Amino acid sequence: MKVLELFAGVGGFRVGLENVDKKFFETKWANQWEPSRKSQDAFQVYDYHFPNSDNINDSIVDITDEKFASMDADMIVGGFPCQDYSVARSKKNEQGIEGKKGVLFWEIIRATRIIKPKYLILENVDRLLKAPSKQRGRDFAIMLTAFNNLGYSVEWRVINAAEYGRSQRRRRVYFFVYRNDLKFAKRIDKKFELGNDIVEEKYDDYIFSDGLFATQFPVTTEIVKKRRAYYELDDDIVAVSDNFTGTVWNTGIMRHGKYYTIETVPNYKGKSLTLGDILQSEEEVDEKYYITDTEKLKKFQYLRGAKRIERTSSDGFSYIFSEGGMSPYDDESLPGRTMLTSEGSVNRSTHLLFRNNRYRLITPIEAERLQDFPDDWTSKKKLSTEEVTEVSDRMRLFFMGNALVTDIVKEIGFFIKHIE
Repeated sequence: MKVLELFAGVGGFRVGLENVDKKFFETKWANQWEPSRKSQDAFQVYDYHFPNSDNINDSIVDITDEKFASMDADMIVGGFPCQDYSVARSKKNEQGIEGKKGVLFWEIIRATRIIKPKYLILENVDRLLKAPSKQRGRDFAIMLTAFNNLGYSVEWRVINAAEYGRSQRRRRVYFFVYRNDLKFAKRIDKKFELGNDIVEEKYDDYIFSDGLFATQFPVTTEIVKKRRAYYELDDDIVAVSDNFTGTVWNTGIMRHGKYYTIETVPNYKGKSLTLGDILQSEEEVDEKYYITDTEKLKKFQYLRGAKRIERTSSDGFSYIFSEGGMSPYDDESLPGRTMLTSEGSVNRSTHLLFRNNRYRLITPIEAERLQDFPDDWTSKKKLSTEEVTEVSDRMRLFFMGNALVTDIVKEIGFFIKHIE
C-alpha cells in the first residue's frame, strides 16, 4: 500500500504503520514544513531516517496539482493543524468555495480530490469536535461535508492513549476516511444498511463491535447520559458553515451525508504503562536534567500551586484569574500527562520528577518513549548528503510535544491491512 504522509513531523504515522508491516505500508512521499523557521529540524530528522522516499520540504500550499497528480498513493495520513475552518463563497466565482487563508485542511481536501486515495488516517486535538465555541461542532461538520462531497465516508473516535495501554494521557481525535466505491464500503452498506434511513441498532452494531475503532479500541455498550445524535448534512458546504446546529460526540460515523454520533466509554482489559515504567534508570540520566537552581525550583512550585491573581484585560476590565493546585511533582504510578511543545521549559505543563530526593526533568529519550518512538529517534538530523549533526534537547522535546502516540496508529494500521 503506497502512502503519502502530510504534516509529517519526525515521522510518527510512518513509524506506527511500519511497526505493522514495513513491506505492506510503503511511504513513498512525505511533506514537512515548519513555517516561520529558518531551520527545518523536523524535516531533517525525517530525512535522516527515511532518505529513500520523496521528501518534500516546502509548504503544502506550494505543492502543485501536477505534483499531487504524480502520486498514486493508496492512503494519505497526517496530523494537521487545528484552525478555524469556516468557509464562504468565492467572490470571483460564485460556485467556488473559499476557506480561511492558511487553513491547511483544505490542502488535504485538494490532495484527496486529485489523488483519490482509498483511505486517509487523520489526527487532531479533541477540541476540534466542539469548535468553534459559538457554533459547536461546525468545524468538524464542514470536514465531514467536504469528504462526503468527494465520495468518502468518515469514522471517528476520540482516543486517550492511556486508556488503551500506553504511557501518556493524550486525547486526540482520529479519523478513518474511506472511499465509497471500495469493497469494504459496500460490505458495510450491505451488512448494516448505513447511509439510508438511520436505524439505531444497525449503527450501534457497527460502532460497538464491527467498525475500525470498535475492533482495535473496544468500548462498553453503554451510551453516556443518552448522548446520541443524528444529523443530515447539507450538500452545500457554505450552508453547513453558516447554519450547522448539530451535536458531535466522541464516536461516530458519516455515510452518504448522514452521520450518527454517540458518547462511548473505553473498555480496555489490559494494564496501561505508567510514567515510572518508561523512565530511564537514574544511572543513565545526565546531570544536566537535574534541577539544582533553587530559584528555578521555586518557580516550578509556584506554577504548579493554586493561585488567585487579579488581572486587568486589554480593555481595562479587572478580573480574578484562578487555577487549582497540582501535585508538586508527577506521579510515576500513573501514565504521564499530555506532553506539550513547551516540555522542558519552566512551565506548569512540564513534567517534573522527584527521584532519590532530587528533582529533575524528563530526558528526550523518555519523551520519545511517551510517544512510542524508538530511543534516540530525534537525536540526529541530516543537513545534507554528507553532513549529519546532533539535535538540541530543546528541539527534541518540541518534536515530541508535536507528535502522536505511534502505537495508536499501529493499531489502526492492523485493521487496514486486514481489510485489504
